[in-house]
Amino acid sequence: MIQTHGIIRALAGGAALLVVTACSPSIPDSAVGFDRIDGYQQQRDAVLEGRAAPTTIGAPPTVTGAPLSATGPLDAAALEARRANSGVDPVQASPGNPAPQIVANAAGISEENNFDAVANTRSIEGDAALIAQNRARYQIIAPEALPTRPGTNTPNIVAYALQTTNPKGAPIYRRSSFASENRHLRNCAAFTSADLAQEEFLATGGPERDRQNLDPDGDGFACGWDPAPFRAVRN
Repeated sequence: MIQTHGIIRALAGGAALLVVTACSPSIPDSAVGFDRIDGYQQQRDAVLEGRAAPTTIGAPPTVTGAPLSATGPLDAAALEARRANSGVDPVQASPGNPAPQIVANAAGISEENNFDAVANTRSIEGDAALIAQNRARYQIIAPEALPTRPGTNTPNIVAYALQTTNPKGAPIYRRSSFASENRHLRNCAAFTSADLAQEEFLATGGPERDRQNLDPDGDGFACGWDPAPFRAVRN
C-alpha cells in the first residue's frame, strides 16, 4: 500500500514539472551575427588563436554636397539679411575671403597723432616758428561800454545786470506789504519773457518803484529775472 502511494506521488511530481517547463519562455540558442551559439564560440576561438581574421565594419559611404551658393533659391532669412544690407549679400566669414583693404591715407582724416606721418612733414623748428607767429597775432581786447540801441529808450538790462551786485531774491528795496500775489502773477503773465518784464520794470520807475507789482520781494529784478548769466559772461 505504501509503495502504491509513492508511485502516485512520483507521477504527480513529474506531471507538475512538465507543466512548469511548458509555461517557461524559451531561450534562443543564438548570438549576434550567428545562427547558433556554438558557431559564435568557434569563431571567437579561431580569432583568439590567430586562425581567422576579426570581423570588421566597413567605412561609411562618402557624402558629397554642393556649396551654399548652389543650393537653390535664397530662404527667407537670407532674403531678409540682403534687404537689411542695402540689397547686398552679407559677407560670410571664410578663410577663402580676400583680405580687407587697408586705407593708407584717407582724405579728410587727420594724421596729427601719427608720429611717423607728422615727422616727415614737420619739424621742431617749424613748430616753434608757428607758435611764435600765433603769439604775435594774439590781442587782448579791452572791454568797452555797451552801446545804446538807436531809436529806442528801452533800458539796457545787460548794463543793469553788470551794475548791480546783489543776488536774485536778496531784498534791497522797500515794497508795500499790501501787494497782492495774484496781481503779481497776473501782471507777469502779460510778458512773453522775463527780459521784457525787466525792461518794463526799469522803464516805469524801477528798481526804486514798483508800480505794477512786478518785483514784490524788492530785489530789483522783475518776474524772476536773473542777472547771473550776464555777470558770468563778464567774469
